Amino acid sequence: MASSGFDPYFPSTYKRRVVLRSSGYGAGGGIVSAAAAELRLDQAAQVSSEFKTLRTHEKAELQGLNDRFASFIERVHELEQQNKLLETELLLLRQRQTAPSNLRALYEHEIRQLHAAVEEARHEKQAAQDHRDEMEDVLRDLQKRYEDEVLCRAEAEGRLIDARKGADEAAMVRAELEKKVRTLLDELEFLKRLCESEIAELQAQIQYRAEVSVEMEVTKPDLSAALRDIRVQYEKLAQQNLKSAEDWFCNKMNVMTVGTTRNIESAKSAKDEVGEYRQLLKTRMLEIDACREMNQALENQLQEVEEKQSAEISALQVRNRDTLRTRLRANKNDMARYLKDYQDLLNVKMALDIEIAAYRKLLEGEENRLNVASLTSVTAYSHLKCLNH
Repeated sequence: MASSGFDPYFPSTYKRRVVLRSSGYGAGGGIVSAAAAELRLDQAAQVSSEFKTLRTHEKAELQGLNDRFASFIERVHELEQQNKLLETELLLLRQRQTAPSNLRALYEHEIRQLHAAVEEARHEKQAAQDHRDEMEDVLRDLQKRYEDEVLCRAEAEGRLIDARKGADEAAMVRAELEKKVRTLLDELEFLKRLCESEIAELQAQIQYRAEVSVEMEVTKPDLSAALRDIRVQYEKLAQQNLKSAEDWFCNKMNVMTVGTTRNIESAKSAKDEVGEYRQLLKTRMLEIDACREMNQALENQLQEVEEKQSAEISALQVRNRDTLRTRLRANKNDMARYLKDYQDLLNVKMALDIEIAAYRKLLEGEENRLNVASLTSVTAYSHLKCLNH
């Protein structure tokens, strides 16, 4: 009995063998056939109730499996959407990986700008150096002119000293000439007085002789006429000497006056030249000082510009390098994180695919088993119905 009980997990061939044996055995006697028929009816009812229970249980399991399968499908859809999102993010990251080329282009653009600024600063430095060279040339020219002016000043001072010496000598010569003129005037005055005294004495002698000699011979010469002639000659000679002395003195005085005037004018012109040279020298010294201050200011400004540009270039290079390193590090970290998330999602997807395949195989096996069980139950029921008839 137990061997002939219905088990849905038994193969269909075995079930057929059991049914056939029972039918063959029941053909020998009526009592045995009725008992066998009742037994088969009981077995069919038991099989029907067990089949219904099993069918209900299987339906519940299939419903649960369908629900789980639907949830798995929804999970798969969610994972596919997440996968698409991750692929989109990965594409964006790959595009962002090409961004360093843009950063490199930006960095190269900044470098070119900095090189252009350095080149411009170099040109400005060269222009400042050229201007400084020009100022140095001007300074050398001014120094040369200053030296020439110093030499001219020395020559003018030498001429002034010579002029002063000439003026001193002229003053001495003038004093000597004035002394000689005074001496000649005194001598001329003495000669004049002497001539006048001699003339007076001759006149007195003539008058005394005229008074003593009352009568004179006709043949004797006229002494008064002779004395008058002598007096006229002395007077003429005295006037000539006086005139010649006055002319000589006037000539000497004119020569000395002209020489003195000349020396005074020379000294005055030399003094004026020295004053002009001093003023020009003072102006050139001020110009030289101004050029030196301007040159020093330009050199200081050039040094400040070079230091400022060097500092700005160094700071910009350091800032760009740090920024690029930080961005590259952040991009690498993001890439690693996204790759890890993507790998985790791929692993989850593979596990879900494996689980879905397993459930699919399990469902296919259950469907095959249910089909076989249904077919066996229908066959047994058909045999029992035939036996009852």
